[in-house]
Amino acid sequence: MSNPTSTRQWILQIKPTDLPVLSGPSSTFKLRNADLPPLAENKVLVEPIYFSNDPAQRRLIHEYVDPKRIYFPPATEGDCMIAQAIAQVVDSRNSDLPKGTIVTAMTGWTEYVVLDAEACTPIKELPGVAVTHFLGALGPTGLTAYFGLTEVSKAGPEDTVVVSGAAGATGSMVVQIAKKMLGCKRVIGMAGSDEKCRWVESLGADMCLNYKKADFEKELAKATDGGVEVYFDNVGGEILDMMLQRMAKNGRVAACGAISAYNKAAPDGLKNYFEIISMSLDIKGFVWFDFVSHGKGAAAIQELIEALQAGKITVSEQNETVVTTRFENVPETWMKLFDGGNTGKLITRLDEKPTASP
Repeated sequence: MSNPTSTRQWILQIKPTDLPVLSGPSSTFKLRNADLPPLAENKVLVEPIYFSNDPAQRRLIHEYVDPKRIYFPPATEGDCMIAQAIAQVVDSRNSDLPKGTIVTAMTGWTEYVVLDAEACTPIKELPGVAVTHFLGALGPTGLTAYFGLTEVSKAGPEDTVVVSGAAGATGSMVVQIAKKMLGCKRVIGMAGSDEKCRWVESLGADMCLNYKKADFEKELAKATDGGVEVYFDNVGGEILDMMLQRMAKNGRVAACGAISAYNKAAPDGLKNYFEIISMSLDIKGFVWFDFVSHGKGAAAIQELIEALQAGKITVSEQNETVVTTRFENVPETWMKLFDGGNTGKLITRLDEKPTASP
């Protein structure tokens, strides 16, 4: 069977300022056909099987994002939507990546793509562990949780750790690493339903609070009486503002995400800013590949794998939400990130695609 010479892909048509639009003339994304280049030396043709869905993608398509002030080149209107994927090598001009190899790569929302071989990372699969976890718990989100705790906030046994978005991909790993690997004194999560809170507690959290309840602020104050040494922030906005009032003297905030503001043209400001000064707080923003670029990625992944094998952390189907999706509906699945429709990592499994072994 000959290789495809063209592919369908989703392009960024119009950069959104608020919630992305999925239909009509002002639709954020557009489906198009694109030609594929010939396969040159050290190139591979890959077919995505699973797409990673990440809140950071929203920031990369924002109308007003300054390319000089973002950690990854933002998407350009008319170009394929940015996305990381697990893909299968369909054809190869590189001996290290033969046909059939399963890799992770930045493919974008496309059915096929030709990439430099060096842009693809082969996956060394683990018995009994779904390959999709290399996009989540054993990939970028696991590394984000690990570095945010160990390098940024330097959490330890004497610390109370609070994490927002605790039922999400990163937050659920923060809970496990903080409690079961670092031995933190108390771990408190926040999630958007009682069901999610019970799951977060099953991962090891001492307590999880439903931030949608009317008495959430009161319950947060009660749960954090005595102060919080470490806050791992995945949401920003109003909850970050609340947490500034709950921090202990010299508390540390790992600023990881701001999903509450990604779809707002005018994000909320901080009312409790003075708490940073009066309590001598340390707030540090970070992205996982800051540390990977300094050669710390492989050792961190190995530590996570060893913790998994030792039973300290759990990586199972409950850590991810895998949605089988026709290629025509890829944007709809991605939008589930913003309505709380997922527990753990949100993964798109492309319908009628080859299945990587578990």
